Amino acid sequence: MKRIVTSFLILFLLCSWNSSDKLELDIAGAWTVQLDSTDIGLQNGWQNKVFKQLIQLPGTTDDAGLGVPNTLKPSLEKLQMSHLTRKNSYLGAVWYTREITVPNGWKGKEFILKLERVLWKTNVWIDGKELVNEQHSLITPHYFDLTKYLVPGQKHRLTIRVDNRKQFDISLDANMAHAYTNETQIIWNGILGEMKIEALDPVHISNLQVYPDIALSKAKLAISLYNNTKRKVKGVINIVAVNKKTNSSITAFSNKISINPGQSVLNVDYDMGKDVKLWDEFSPELYELKAQLNTSKNKSSASVDFGMRNFSKKGSVLTINNRAVFLRGTLECDIFPLTGHTPMDKEGWRKVFGAAKDWGLNHLRFHSWCPPQAAFEVADEMGFYLQVELPVWSLNIGKEQKVTDFLYEEAEFMIKEYGNHPSFCMWSLGNELQGDFKVLTQLIKTLQFKDARHLYTTTSFTFEKGHGEWPEPEDDFFITQWTKKGWVRGQGVFNSESPTFDKDYSNAVEGMTVPLITHEIGQYAVYPKMDEISKYTGVLEPLNFKAIKKDLEQKGLIGKASDYTEASGKLAVILYKEEIERAVKTAGISGFQLLDLHDFPGQGTALVGLLDAFWDSKNLISAAEFRQFSAPVVPLIRFPKATYVNNESFVATLDVSNYSANDLKDQVIEWSINNGMTVMASGSTTTTISLGYNKKVIEFNESLQKITKATKLNIQVALKGTDYKNQWNVWVYPQKQTIDYGKVIYTRNLKDAFTHLAAGHKVLLNPDWKKIKGIEGKFVPVFWSPIHFPKQAGTMGILCDPTHKALADFPTDKHTDWQWWDLNVNSTTLIMDSIVGGNPIVEMVDNFANNRKLASLFEGSIGSGKLVIASFDLITDIEKRPVAKQMLISILNYMNDPSFKPEPIKNLDALKLILTEEKEKVKESAKSIY
Repeated sequence: MKRIVTSFLILFLLCSWNSSDKLELDIAGAWTVQLDSTDIGLQNGWQNKVFKQLIQLPGTTDDAGLGVPNTLKPSLEKLQMSHLTRKNSYLGAVWYTREITVPNGWKGKEFILKLERVLWKTNVWIDGKELVNEQHSLITPHYFDLTKYLVPGQKHRLTIRVDNRKQFDISLDANMAHAYTNETQIIWNGILGEMKIEALDPVHISNLQVYPDIALSKAKLAISLYNNTKRKVKGVINIVAVNKKTNSSITAFSNKISINPGQSVLNVDYDMGKDVKLWDEFSPELYELKAQLNTSKNKSSASVDFGMRNFSKKGSVLTINNRAVFLRGTLECDIFPLTGHTPMDKEGWRKVFGAAKDWGLNHLRFHSWCPPQAAFEVADEMGFYLQVELPVWSLNIGKEQKVTDFLYEEAEFMIKEYGNHPSFCMWSLGNELQGDFKVLTQLIKTLQFKDARHLYTTTSFTFEKGHGEWPEPEDDFFITQWTKKGWVRGQGVFNSESPTFDKDYSNAVEGMTVPLITHEIGQYAVYPKMDEISKYTGVLEPLNFKAIKKDLEQKGLIGKASDYTEASGKLAVILYKEEIERAVKTAGISGFQLLDLHDFPGQGTALVGLLDAFWDSKNLISAAEFRQFSAPVVPLIRFPKATYVNNESFVATLDVSNYSANDLKDQVIEWSINNGMTVMASGSTTTTISLGYNKKVIEFNESLQKITKATKLNIQVALKGTDYKNQWNVWVYPQKQTIDYGKVIYTRNLKDAFTHLAAGHKVLLNPDWKKIKGIEGKFVPVFWSPIHFPKQAGTMGILCDPTHKALADFPTDKHTDWQWWDLNVNSTTLIMDSIVGGNPIVEMVDNFANNRKLASLFEGSIGSGKLVIASFDLITDIEKRPVAKQMLISILNYMNDPSFKPEPIKNLDALKLILTEEKEKVKESAKSIY
């Protein structure tokens, strides 16, 4: 091999390079179309027909309004609530035809048809003659060689039959793999993206792969050559790499070569020079590699974008270019409600990655699918680390050989089409796979041998017995909810354990041999946003949203819909914050994958996002506030609890997670504690924040004795001169307080309560929450979806008016925060639909499958008596439960105030029925039987 180091050659290559030199025939536009759900087309020779109805391609039958029209009406039924509804559905074969004219100047060329994205099987005919091969890929282009069928200068009829029915068993029975599903995208029929015929010389470059080696500052090239002549051909290969930002070129390479007939691969070590720029999230430097092949009769060129980067691991730490990296990620499950399919252009993906970046993320996982070229290009440009997956979510891996063969083919196609992209960092074989893990292990080994540019994992978590608790032997990284030593995500923990902010998952990851990523953390449901309905102007109808709106209107609750969204959403925010911070605090965890930053409209309408399905904010928290705990640098404090009494001190330590590009030298860190109006304590320190996790940078020990009334405190930490900051709330209550019942009669007995009410007294009825009817009290909201998981206790947090006098001595916002934990878990939520009159003081937001009137604190008058009902525990160990004590004091102060004049309750019997203890009900039933 010879290297020619001359400015003349570089100039020649750059000047002679022109993408317009490629000979391409764009076949997008109007096509005739005919649906064929009964498969009569093959029997009746439709490959020879031209149909009358037209469709625009790229596009889908849904775009064209073809198929079976939807007749469902909005209703809280499973069919409507499972996912968004297609306005027109079609499953089966569709025939597309059009005439093409091959340019006269294409004589002696090879003709390759490209269809960028199709579901699922395609067959092609030219003038009624069928090409022998068919294509099945769900996630890469379908290619057909038309060379034997096209004549330059002549017109031809091109017929494409697309069959979108399932070809292989790649998913659960309900078609849950996101490459093929109606849950997120739709099972559309059509053709998307590029549609073209390219003319190539018989000897040409068929593929170009770049393997960066940053240690040697080289790019190892694998140039696939195709010689469709019957003899060896001599030629010259010219190569140059150009920095896309500066348009500056690297030293050019040129060499004479001999090309044997058929397929061959030319390997070249291309020197990138000592000033090579590396690609990462902070500096996404891209190069374009240009290769040109010249022979005496043939000319061919190819170009690919690539980045000089090494995404790797060092023990249990992920690294980018030998520097530790922490992944802040979410899922992208092919959720695009206007079209029902992935964007095929860069503009559509700029919306996705732009929103993700604005919210502090650097990572996206493509759950059981692989995005198109445009997604990789935008991720390359913006510096995102992507995890892509084969199109499979199966419990029966290895059961059918044809499925295994299909996965191998898809993997091969993915390497060829997308392997060069620096953003393509991680590769999982699929989502929550079960079955024969020996088959998966062999596939992993095959991919690791073929393409070392990516890190691999066997599956994104699994429930398979004997697996999923520790990495598989061939895993480069491990995605899980738990290890054999414990959980690595919160969820149920936040309901079963009192709030604490000094915990992490260190014990669970001790001894981990590869980098660990936490699997699908979050899944906290947010009440639907009713004004989102107007955004669905495409192929999908939001019958689920419309059904909820209709139900609220019928129940007279539509005016509260926006409050339900805000209250449930604010609860989701604090839980997502703690989920993320626990992961970040754990040395030994290399990242998190949320489920989800934005809504998942399928699987029972799983509205778990702080953004909607369009990647637009729900205004529950600003992107800037979210970045306080999801950023390259995050200040973190560890403290033992959320609520204190004023004879204690606030004791905490400050840690700083630094996964930025550099150490932060001589960094000033400022902190303060305030009550919303006054700074009560503050300080600063100067130190170096090294790359990685920095423990105990500052220690706090602040007395709370000066606080004499119930107060919410806000602790703030900021890195001066940067945008990096964070904040937390704690609540402080006076320790020495006397509970003064005044004229209020406290009782736990329903009969006693009504006796005193009849006598005109003020009564605080606090029944035993373990005995009364209602819904189990919970701190956490609905998990995922009340439709998908209907047996869970399905409330979505509190809703109250913080200015209500009953809460005057109980600092709170209108939504749940950590100080409500004790009250919520020690309660039963009352179902108050049947009550006429009175008013809730503290409501519980119901799940959207039921939309009931719920309360845990309710007031009303009965005759001359005045009543407050509290269904959370205000009596047990009250001196050891400062929150419950404070709530009791606040309620009593209100009830003893002249302003306590609740509205009448008009149906006393209904109230009695609600408050009748379960055990009493059982006894009464027994008496009636015997």
